[in-house]
Formats: sequence, structure tokens, C-alpha cells
Amino acid sequence: MRKQALWIGIAVVLLSLLFAGSSVLAQEKIKIGVSIPAATHGWTGGVNYWADVTAKRLMATYPNLEVIVVTASSAAEQVNDLEDLVAIHQIDALVILPFESDPLTGPVEFVKEQGIFVTVVDRGLAKEGIEDVYVAGNNAALGRVSAEYIAERLGGKGKIVILRGIPTVIDNERFDAFMEVIEKTDIEVLDWAYAYWNRDDGFEVMQDFLVRFPQIDAVWAQDDDIALGVIEAVMQSGRQDELFIVGGAGMKEMIARVMQGDSLVPVDVLYPPGMIATAMEVTALKFVSDAPVLGRYILDAPLVTPENAAEYYFPDSPF
Repeated sequence: MRKQALWIGIAVVLLSLLFAGSSVLAQEKIKIGVSIPAATHGWTGGVNYWADVTAKRLMATYPNLEVIVVTASSAAEQVNDLEDLVAIHQIDALVILPFESDPLTGPVEFVKEQGIFVTVVDRGLAKEGIEDVYVAGNNAALGRVSAEYIAERLGGKGKIVILRGIPTVIDNERFDAFMEVIEKTDIEVLDWAYAYWNRDDGFEVMQDFLVRFPQIDAVWAQDDDIALGVIEAVMQSGRQDELFIVGGAGMKEMIARVMQGDSLVPVDVLYPPGMIATAMEVTALKFVSDAPVLGRYILDAPLVTPENAAEYYFPDSPF
């Protein structure tokens, strides 16, 4: 009896320790830091929206998960945010959309050296191999899909103008893929200029094009923020019946125009700010499941038409 009682006592102690250990584990938080640019224009406003929505959903789904979202108005501010995420919040993983590639490469590499899981979104780092996961839209496909639509719509001939974004690798990928298609046609590119993914710059550049070129059959605006400025310039000139505009990204105002059959904006090409949500979900899977997640996730760039536009319309998003 004494031996039996002794074993029962040992079992009770072991079970108590086991449950105590489980309780401690249950209280431990996996911390994911999300560092993104502030909402300086429409697309980054969409990134902020999707980051906040996804953080709330992940924490509601996984109680042991804490997601800390921080925004930066400059590369220097983002570097400071990374220091705080590591030193103060002691994060286990970082999801970052770099404000700029070069200034953030060293700081992100330092984060990685601390044993922190790193996911990079959209704007790649200047050095390869730092991140565990990379998530981005397909920039080359955005250019190619835009060019294929314009070429088909114009029957392979006509005159067009191009408004580019910012001088970056991303812009080059889009422009080069676009031109590769156009150069196989009889379409003449009258001119191109940078519009810095900005509505005001888009307006000014398009005003100049409209003054200089009496015939413009199509405009590749590349970006929906730029396209809004282009639309304003075209409407003021009264030439809205002479041409059409192809933007890109999936801004809700542009998707709504496509849904309504607007002849000035017949289509759009997707480059979703919601890719930050994909990055956060994939990163969370690393810690809440045994699913393999390492690698590159390149999202598609589908053509948005009146037939499928409703699938890409998110009225609650600021973008």
C-alpha cells in the first residue's frame, strides 16, 4: 500500500509539473513585427489597411500570436522601428516592406543575425539571401499584361504615351516587359516620363503630352494613383473620347470604373496592396503549423475586366 501510495504521489507531482509547464507555454507569445511605410499615397494606404485587418484576424485566430504593426515615413525612421522591434518587443519574426532597398538591407540583415525569421515584401533588399520568405506582385507580368491588352485593343498599331513610376528595379521590370511586347507591333511610343506614382505628377505629365501630341490613342499609366491624374488632365482637355487609359494596382475607384463599363478606363491590372496580408499569413504559419513556408511567393497580375472586376472590389479599403 505504501509503495502504491508513493507511486500515486509521484504521479500527482509529475502531472502537476506537466500542467504547470503547459500553462507557462500557453502564456508565451510568439511576436511578429510588421514594418511598413506610412500611407504616403494610395497604394501604401491599402498596405496599411490590409496589415491592420490581418493583424487583428491573426491574433483572434491564434491567441498565442502577437502582431505589432509599425509604420515609417522615411527609411531612417524605419531603421529605428526595427531597432525597437528587436530590443524592446523582442520579436520572433519580422515582416517588412522596405521604404527603400539600400538603406534597409544592412539593418534587416542585422535582424536576421539575431535568429529572427524574416519575410520581405515587394521591394527586395540590395543583397540576396537575407530573407526566409519573399512575397511580391509580378511586376514583369503587370507590364506584359498591360501591353498585350493595349496591342490587341489598337489592332497592333497606333500612338501611345507612357507614364512611369519611380526610377527603381520594380519600374524597370514593368517597363521592359511592356516594351518587349510593344516592340513586336507597329505601335509608336510618342514619349514616356516618370510620374512618381503620384496623382499630381500624373496630371502634369499628361498635360504636357496632351499639348505636344495631337493624336494619342492610348495611355499606359502603369499605376492607379498616376491614372487618376491622367484622367483629370484628359477630361480637362476634352479628349476623353479619343483615347483610353490602362492603370495598375487595383484601386477601388478604378475597379469601380471598370465595373461600370467606363470607356476611358476599360480595364485595370492587379498589383494588390493585400500582398502584405499574404506575407503575414505565411509568416504566421511558420509558428502555428508544421507547414513548410520558406521560399518566394510571386502573386499574379490578372487583367481586371467588367466580367471579373467584382472579385477585386473592396469598398472598405482606402485604396
